[in-house]
Amino acid sequence: MFRVLVPFMSAMAIGCAGTQQKVSQSDSEMPVAVARISLEPAPTETDELSQISLNIQRDEESLAKFEEKSEPPQPSQEVSLVSSEAINEEVIAIPQIPPLPDENFAPSRTGLALEEVIDSVYQSYPLLDAAMYSREVAAGDRLQTLGEFDRKFKAATENGPMGYYKTYRQHIGLVKPLYSGGEVFAGYKIGRGNFQPWYKERQTNEAGEFKAGFSVPLSRNRDIDARRAALWRATFGVDAVEPDIQAQLIGFVQEGTYAYWDWVAAGAKLVIADQILKLAESRTDRIRSQVENGFLDPPELTDNLRLVAERSGKRAFAERKLQQAAVKLSLYYRDAYGNPLIPGPDKIPTFPDLELINAEQVEHDSQLALEQRPEIYALDLLQRQLDIDHSEAMNDCLPAVDLVMAAAQDVGYRTDPKNDKGPFQLDAMLYVDVPIERRKARGKIQSVSGKISQLNAKRKLTEEKIVAEVESAYAGLIGAFKQAKQAEQAVGYAEDLARRERRNFEEGLSDLLKVTLREQYAVESAEKAVDAKLLYFKEQADYRAALAEDQLPASQGE
Repeated sequence: MFRVLVPFMSAMAIGCAGTQQKVSQSDSEMPVAVARISLEPAPTETDELSQISLNIQRDEESLAKFEEKSEPPQPSQEVSLVSSEAINEEVIAIPQIPPLPDENFAPSRTGLALEEVIDSVYQSYPLLDAAMYSREVAAGDRLQTLGEFDRKFKAATENGPMGYYKTYRQHIGLVKPLYSGGEVFAGYKIGRGNFQPWYKERQTNEAGEFKAGFSVPLSRNRDIDARRAALWRATFGVDAVEPDIQAQLIGFVQEGTYAYWDWVAAGAKLVIADQILKLAESRTDRIRSQVENGFLDPPELTDNLRLVAERSGKRAFAERKLQQAAVKLSLYYRDAYGNPLIPGPDKIPTFPDLELINAEQVEHDSQLALEQRPEIYALDLLQRQLDIDHSEAMNDCLPAVDLVMAAAQDVGYRTDPKNDKGPFQLDAMLYVDVPIERRKARGKIQSVSGKISQLNAKRKLTEEKIVAEVESAYAGLIGAFKQAKQAEQAVGYAEDLARRERRNFEEGLSDLLKVTLREQYAVESAEKAVDAKLLYFKEQADYRAALAEDQLPASQGE
């Protein structure tokens, strides 16, 4: 019997150790896999020796599995592993990089529109969502100032159980600050014991005393006080969040527009790289035939093959730039769930036609910018907060004259034969507090007045800067328009020269070096034209930002 029980106890000890190790492993972080455990009914124990032997055999099998797998599964548990990679895929959605465009790639008019990117910024740009949460911060600050008007429950117990005078006093009360100034109060107290003769007012009848009253400011704190001033400033603080959100929205739209036109320009430059590569490839067979027939020297073929390899490398560079621009654009272009989308080459549009703004419209746009720019609205709200500070400072100059009315009534059996607590009591009090020098109030008035003067000067400069930004954006837009038009003409001239040189080469009147130079000039002109258009549309984005055309929707701004 002892020989049977010893291995049984050893197996049970190993099972307990395995269970303890399993618990410790589940409490710590697992770097590769996560265990999912589902419980099953544990086997029942019997007293028969045969059942004990069977349990010993099962425990030995469990021990062998433990040694093989280095993890002790309990007899009543099943463990399934989930890789950490699968968990990470559930946490963040990785956008798929689209395939590279083929050699016949060409932008289309029906590609991704700029307004789709801007709408995506409005709907699901993370930093804009973060800016929206500042509304909750401001609303919380305002709610905090409203706490000064909360009803306050007060209670106290004051007992003197030892000494010649043994007294026991209990108080409860409710105080409600008023928005118009002052407060109302009500309470109940009971005082029992042997009170000092000079503290007889602390004694109440058998059932206690009920008391109620109010206090009203008659001069200082009548129209404004510290509580209302803090609330009004916090209310304007809630409104002040909106221009900050709008300013960030304008910046996000501007950045997204930049990324969009960079992507379009990268597609246009890839088209240029394709075209110039095809020209070199199309000459290869013809030059090889001419070399084989002795019309051209072999170095001509080698030079053209070098040109094909070089232009293939430039095309690879253009592909890399296109993919990088698409990845950057995906930060602003997102799906309905807010996940980034990397647009493929099939969505690249062509540059739209350039439009020139009428010079007479600039004055009207400058006035519109002064009305729409968030900086002006933010200064207006700051002006209102300073007005509150000035009113509060003027309030501090007034004398404090407070009227307090209180009514009290004792109830229950009288505790004094004279029944001096029985009659209804009404108290009227007037408190006056007058600062003589009033330096605190006068100093605050001087400080706030200085801040208001600073704000007026800053407002003037801000308005001038806004007008200057509109005019500067217009000047940049006009200059970029002219530059783009001239670049288009230069492209036409360069392509015509390259075409003539290629024809002369085919007729034997020119060599490959001249053709290469003419084609290189044409490529440089075409890329400069793309850069000029890119500059024009970025200047257009700057003009849109200067006018503050991007406004928060009414449903979000409320």
